[in-house]
Amino acid sequence: MDQSIFHLINEQWTNPVLDLFMAALSDVKIWKPVFVGIGLYLLIFGGFKGRVFLFSVLIALAISDLLLVAPLKSAFDRRRPKQVEKVRMVQLHKAHPKMLTLLKKPKIRFSDQSDRGRSGPSFPSGHMANNTVIAVLCALVFRRRGWLYFFVAAMVGYSRIYLGAHWPSDILATFFMSAGEALLVAALLEVIWRSATPRFAPAAFSRHPSLFGEPQR
Repeated sequence: MDQSIFHLINEQWTNPVLDLFMAALSDVKIWKPVFVGIGLYLLIFGGFKGRVFLFSVLIALAISDLLLVAPLKSAFDRRRPKQVEKVRMVQLHKAHPKMLTLLKKPKIRFSDQSDRGRSGPSFPSGHMANNTVIAVLCALVFRRRGWLYFFVAAMVGYSRIYLGAHWPSDILATFFMSAGEALLVAALLEVIWRSATPRFAPAAFSRHPSLFGEPQR
């Protein structure tokens, strides 16, 4: 089932528009300036909610990278599709700044022997882990509007299969793992806030008795 779904997405459900879209969506270098800009905006103009979101995301991502993604990759050492099979791959052209690569038609090729040693293990997916953490915390902090980021996370996960980088089971398992981790981090931060803030910042606690809830009017 895993391989069947993978080959449908990677080989059959493809077209030139999706090639560019999926490759761009999956390229962190393209979006890094956007995320930095959003982070600065939230820090300066985001108010309490924006700063809570930014701080929570940074903590959760650090824990995810150090204690989940890296150790589990080493423990499972699962091979990526492009490392064990001939799969369809989409490559963006080099450009400076990276965003300009979107103006060029990507190159389509099939994996070969040179791809066997490239990239790390397949499970868990770092892309999916990071975007799931962001989606969960978006929903907790910004409620209805925050839930929209789950669509972004789902598309990023789909793009990793489309590009031959991960099996569908990698993406699905990573989603549940990272969602649980983000919820645990949020719960821990909430406990710390409610126990420490009344003593050290009573004015802030009276205004915001819950880190992820609505402020007192």
